[in-house]
Amino acid sequence: MTNKLLLSVAAAGLLALPVAAQAQGTLRGAAEGAEAGSAAAGPVGGIVGGAVGAATGTVGGILGVDDRPRFRSYVRERGARSYSWGGPVQVGTVLPEDSVTYYDVPTDYRVRPGYRYTIVNDQPVLVDRGHRIVEVID
Repeated sequence: MTNKLLLSVAAAGLLALPVAAQAQGTLRGAAEGAEAGSAAAGPVGGIVGGAVGAATGTVGGILGVDDRPRFRSYVRERGARSYSWGGPVQVGTVLPEDSVTYYDVPTDYRVRPGYRYTIVNDQPVLVDRGHRIVEVID
């Protein structure tokens, strides 16, 4: 009974995610979650871990997991100047408006309108309209 309940809850969580968002990162997240869940709690942990991992892989970033290496290459090829930041480069950091150059993300990366990218301490990042870092492209 417990296994069926856990499976139902995990499946319901996946079905609630928008279909368009599921296209990026789901498979890798599911695989990693299932592996970690199985190691920690056996077969039931694998089922729940896979569902949670798929959800995390899907909504964990704005740029899809599979697009990150290609995006890093794109940024490198452009040769844009990096902004030197004295603080940590992390999600939530708000960058200055005027001393940083922000660039539009090409449409083939399917990033929602309003997000741009810049390079901070040689690290590509996505920012929102308020210049807050929303994703660090590692």
